[in-house]
Amino acid sequence: MNISSTTWIFIAMAIGIALGVVAPEFAATLSPVSNIFLRLIKSIIAPLLFATLVYGIAGSGNPKAMGRIGVKAIAYFEIVTTIALFLGLGIANLVQPGAGMHLQPTQTAEIPQHAPTTIAGILEHTFPASIIDAMAKGEVLQIVVFTFLFGTACAAIGTKAKSVVDFCESLAEVMFRYTHYVMMLAPFGVGAAIAVTVGSKGFTVLFSLGKLVLTLYVAEVIFVVFVLGAVIMVTKVPMKRFYEAVKEPWVIAFSTASSEAALPLALENMEKFGVPKHIVAFVLPTGYSFNLDGTTLYLSVASIFIAQAANIQLSWQTQLIMMLTLMLTSKGVAGVPRAALVILAGTLAAFDLPVEGVAVILGVDALMDMARTSVNVLGNCLATAVVARWEGVDLKEAEQKAA
Repeated sequence: MNISSTTWIFIAMAIGIALGVVAPEFAATLSPVSNIFLRLIKSIIAPLLFATLVYGIAGSGNPKAMGRIGVKAIAYFEIVTTIALFLGLGIANLVQPGAGMHLQPTQTAEIPQHAPTTIAGILEHTFPASIIDAMAKGEVLQIVVFTFLFGTACAAIGTKAKSVVDFCESLAEVMFRYTHYVMMLAPFGVGAAIAVTVGSKGFTVLFSLGKLVLTLYVAEVIFVVFVLGAVIMVTKVPMKRFYEAVKEPWVIAFSTASSEAALPLALENMEKFGVPKHIVAFVLPTGYSFNLDGTTLYLSVASIFIAQAANIQLSWQTQLIMMLTLMLTSKGVAGVPRAALVILAGTLAAFDLPVEGVAVILGVDALMDMARTSVNVLGNCLATAVVARWEGVDLKEAEQKAA
């Protein structure tokens, strides 16, 4: 019997959970295994983004088309993330997950540090001073900006850049093969990540903050089914093939709580799905900064939860202003585990809410991070398909070719 890689990943997750429950001390020692897998994944991102985007613009796209795609992508990102924010706000007010929980300041938990986030700061940070430094630090948006300009320059000088474009085409193919080799290790990395989470946190944390975790998971499911589901129906994205394309990146994102871990496979699968190379290479990584559906929903739920737990009544006007603030600051969230806590801490401080609330939810944040990160990846994969449909790409025709 031929077992698929997705099945192996699910088997590894089950083994990891069992290890975390039965042998938590041993499970906690497996973090190097998951860390090695994540490091290998991150080594793919910079060269793969550079190669696919340069070849996409210079080889099969054009600067005017990329500008149009960028405008459509940003418009879509803003609409969907706004819906996610207000969905989280509505559910948190309806369910009241923090009601009756008397928040007490803690002296022992480490509160994530934050820096003030401004529009000017975000814009400045978008442009790299050094592409080498951006690649070394994994600054996805900076890599995209540099590569977009580099690819546009290659397209502008035409045949003189042919050797560079051909190199990028070959590099992209090499990096996809490299991704295939790294993904052979996915069951080990995923199983170890789950084992470490369960072994170090255990299931006991669920009892004290179970209502918050359950509220978030229900909100994420509602968002996926009703919002993303409606988008799929309206834009006529082939549902079955889309599911096949996103299931493995989704599982990897869920189990590792890292969007970056799922990026290389998501790039490859969406291209196979029928989305043109230049659209995938631009929209998907850009979405990692501007289209964090799961994270924005989490931030609205968590901030209202902390206000409720501290017994602080927020007017609707204050809540709306807080949502607008989160809409801005969430654009700076990196695609790495627990980065949203930094944004949450900054927002709480700005609205005079107890920052100690971050420490309270820290115990279950790993479980919530899995949900929000996997929805981020799912939303970004769908964004590439939606933009492709807006550009007139017939994904059903791609389905017939694949059949």
